[in-house]
Amino acid sequence: MKKIKIFTISILTGLIVVACKTEQKKQKADTAILEQITAEVKPFASRLEWTEAKLEDENYSIWGSSPIMGDDGKVHVFSARWPEYNIDPAWRKSSEVAHYVADSPEGPFTFSDVAIKGSGVEGTWNRYAPHNPEIQKIGEYYAITFVANSDYRQPPHPANQKVGLVYSKSLYGPWKKAGKEGMIIEVSEDSNHWTYGSKLGVDNPCLNEVDGKPIVYFKARLKEEDGGIKAKYAYATAESIEGPYTMSEPITDNDSYLEDATAFTWDDKYYLLTTDNHGTVTGVEGGGILWASDDWRKFDVKNIQLAYDLIPSYNKGYDESKVTKIYSGWPKFERPKILIQNGKPTYFFAPSGWNIEGGKRSVCYILKINHDK
Repeated sequence: MKKIKIFTISILTGLIVVACKTEQKKQKADTAILEQITAEVKPFASRLEWTEAKLEDENYSIWGSSPIMGDDGKVHVFSARWPEYNIDPAWRKSSEVAHYVADSPEGPFTFSDVAIKGSGVEGTWNRYAPHNPEIQKIGEYYAITFVANSDYRQPPHPANQKVGLVYSKSLYGPWKKAGKEGMIIEVSEDSNHWTYGSKLGVDNPCLNEVDGKPIVYFKARLKEEDGGIKAKYAYATAESIEGPYTMSEPITDNDSYLEDATAFTWDDKYYLLTTDNHGTVTGVEGGGILWASDDWRKFDVKNIQLAYDLIPSYNKGYDESKVTKIYSGWPKFERPKILIQNGKPTYFFAPSGWNIEGGKRSVCYILKINHDK
């Protein structure tokens, strides 16, 4: 909490102190639940093992990278990338979704093609920066969800973010647009709907499949009167990959801010993996939350565990003096994604704003998920 100068009578001071203490209690509540759970359950974060593998490109900065096993037995990764060295505003101005391929999850990766580019046309919802991709197999199709925007300047960005989806029977395309010119989710125009007026628009989409139908999870920021900087996840469903998609009410019961979800199914349970930017859930500022549920329509904070810690927890050779700090104030992972092989999560893909080897560009780090630990 920032210190606030008070120039009013003492009764107002008392009210502000009470409000601050109430907010602090709310922020500590989820953390206490996590501590109780992790005392009984070994956290997912402890299974992660550092590898020297990474996805990098000398000509592009790499960000969120979503992997999938192809029918050809190769690992295909769809990454947000841009030619500039900076992260912001490049991610919202110049991002495109590129396709990389490797024989192994640990690479080396070779560039294949650009799967999604901004339209570049004034007045279109996706004029700029397809970003935050996630690839999944839905029925007979491969599908990629992503965000894009009509104007990268702030404002109107980020309130103008919308969710798009393209699909193809081949990982090499061609990619067909679902919904309205590729757009499947946008904030509601109904002032009574929970997404109305979201200052983030709708963003951070991820995909799962239930009974052969697409489930697109997405995030929106709640109205100010409903909690200030809270952001929760909901889902949108459709009878077929083309849409139309219908939004649900929020399905995560966090009392804080979270983002960057990825979704997967494992051992008959449904999972969301999200970041905890402010550490109000996990106690790790910039750590990850793994939500588990028997029902894909509801995720309860009572069923969470620490999904991932900060980079130094995994890299034994970490030396901050060698780091190039491109973006972010601390060594955290961003936009995490999971590779599933034979129904099991096997690798964790996540970029960082800190290049730990001193390079000038951001790269995507690849950690192994050890199920024997």
